[in-house]
Amino acid sequence: MPRRTATMLASTLMLIALLCAGVLIPVPYAEMSPGPTVNTLGDHDGEPVLQISGRRTYATSGHLNMTTVRVTSADYRMNLVEAVYGWLAHDAKVVPHDTLYPDGKTEEQSTQENAEEFSQSQESAKVAALKELKVPVTSWVIVSTVVKGSPAEGRLHAGDVIKAVDGKAVKQPGDVAKLVTAHKPGGKVVFTIVPAKEQAAAEKAHKAATTTQDVAVTTAASDDSGRKRAVVGISAGTDHTFPFTVDIKLADVGGPSAGLMFALGIYDKLTPGSLTGGRFVAGTGTIDDDGKVGPIGGIELKTVGARSQGAQYFLTPAENCAAAAKDTPSGLRLVKVHTIDDALAALEDIRGGDTAGLPACEK
Repeated sequence: MPRRTATMLASTLMLIALLCAGVLIPVPYAEMSPGPTVNTLGDHDGEPVLQISGRRTYATSGHLNMTTVRVTSADYRMNLVEAVYGWLAHDAKVVPHDTLYPDGKTEEQSTQENAEEFSQSQESAKVAALKELKVPVTSWVIVSTVVKGSPAEGRLHAGDVIKAVDGKAVKQPGDVAKLVTAHKPGGKVVFTIVPAKEQAAAEKAHKAATTTQDVAVTTAASDDSGRKRAVVGISAGTDHTFPFTVDIKLADVGGPSAGLMFALGIYDKLTPGSLTGGRFVAGTGTIDDDGKVGPIGGIELKTVGARSQGAQYFLTPAENCAAAAKDTPSGLRLVKVHTIDDALAALEDIRGGDTAGLPACEK
């Protein structure tokens, strides 16, 4: 066999071997890509995304789309060819597998956490929208989660209302941690609570819960950066009572990043006229009870997904602006927002056609 032919054959076989290895050998990466966008003012799977009863609502127009990111499952292992393709693709992002599923977290665990964050974002969106409308919302501190195997397990339960700790009234979730850590490990903390079942019954009857009980919990030691501190194994959160019903119907979505768009959708339905003036506006961002907009992940993919669906404007959390501005899809205008007030002001300009002064995202 001539040397040139032998060399070409060897090279071809080597290339085939490398391609086979690239397909067969898994690499520790996962892929993110643009997910669906959903108009919070419209329907999804045959029913309205926002369903409000007990309060007058108004007709809306245009789009206020929340955006999502699609990710590969926890047990899926990319091969080298897929990873390289993802790195080169414009509409995908390849990241270390542990970025999406840290510490061996299963897909079920990740899904549960995302569902909890999504639920909390809905609550905060309702509160932020109603506060903006000057509608009173009653809030209280609750046991959000109880760590399995902790001193609080079996004594405190998720949904219990925390009225006081050691006789000191609790006004916000941070008060609970301060009062618990004032103890030394091994000390007793007395929680004055309204049991979750009593609270649920009171809410159903539209009455204030009056039954309280004291629960003593012995603290344990937690190693926090080398400093021992007292803990009982709970996280505190906030629950609310609304003067009317706001339901958000959206399945198979997780995480907190739709908070801003839900809040704007609720506000739009509860006020005369149209926030968008018929325009196609998309966006993202977490939101807290006071209307502050926070950053999210996958901003570059969300802008791609929004533009592919026809969005003209994209409400962008200020902390995500630099990343989003690096590769903005053609025809999409990024609008920087810090709060729900910023978003409402921007929408006023958009529907009025006065867009020259919209706050822009810069690289």
